[in-house]
Amino acid sequence: MWNTPDMPPQRATLLQVAQRAGVSRSTASFVLAGRHQDMRISEETRLRVLRAAQELDYRPNLMARSLRTKVTKTIALISDTIASDPYAGRAIHGSLAAAVAHGHLLFIGETDGDPVVEERLIADFLDRQVDAFVYASMFTRYVRLPRPLRERPVVLLNCLVRSARPTHRSIVPDELTAGLTAARTLLDAGHRKGIYLVGNPGNGVFASRERLTGIKEELATAGVRLAGIVDCNWWPDSAYDAVCRALRDGLDPKALICLNDRVAFGAYQALREAGRSIPDQVSVISFDDSELAAWLRPQLTSIALPHYELGRHAVETLLGPSAEPGITRLTMPIRRRHSVAKPAVE
Repeated sequence: MWNTPDMPPQRATLLQVAQRAGVSRSTASFVLAGRHQDMRISEETRLRVLRAAQELDYRPNLMARSLRTKVTKTIALISDTIASDPYAGRAIHGSLAAAVAHGHLLFIGETDGDPVVEERLIADFLDRQVDAFVYASMFTRYVRLPRPLRERPVVLLNCLVRSARPTHRSIVPDELTAGLTAARTLLDAGHRKGIYLVGNPGNGVFASRERLTGIKEELATAGVRLAGIVDCNWWPDSAYDAVCRALRDGLDPKALICLNDRVAFGAYQALREAGRSIPDQVSVISFDDSELAAWLRPQLTSIALPHYELGRHAVETLLGPSAEPGITRLTMPIRRRHSVAKPAVE
């Protein structure tokens, strides 16, 4: 005798639930869709339908429902490299949490910046009839929204579209206020002289421009100016080389504002090799609040990128009430640690 594999149990149907509960199919449908109140269905009938559905282990056929209603309760998040970045990946967690809270599934696609891959991903998601899109970027920057998304429900996460008038909702970190916060932190500690910026503020990066603008504005309100800029790339080795060279050439900083934590890491090493104590002789403040900030000794005061909140807010905006196009800037909170102190008395 031939052995035949066990057939999976047949899925219970809405009609079977209705028959077990002793109601019409439409009544069972209204109850399971949560429409018992507006359809004036009694509490006793509602409980009977729910009990029948539980006994039959009934699960709605979502594919059939989506064909009927044109709503799939799915969202697609399309990014360049955000999903694979260890820090920015928290934006994915925030997006997932918001999607689950709204009863939606979240699909994630990463393009690695390849426009051909992006075009295919968008086409695949549209074929699957996703309801809406989050279009995300690893770094805050201006983007050209792909044509197939321009007439779809979409929220931009950590990116913006150049336009005389906003055309979509954009959720970005408030980098300008973060710059103000960095400068204000040093001013509150008593710093007025010898404040240097470490990093390259002129490399076309949105964050660097906004941060520098905020720093200069806040210092100017106190009648203070940056003493100078130690130019380097946003990586530890470049910052280390640049700060070492500047110290050898006679630079005598009292405070360093580093454009990100990796730059601060390189600056820490250079200061330590030069015999400069942090924060007793040189205060250091930075941006991003990566895990590196808490690992450094002394622990680094850093202004956090709110990755989780960015992702959560993007999906909340996408699924919430309709709103006018515009830019929402989320607060970047400061994480005060041990790298900032009042300037040494000379």
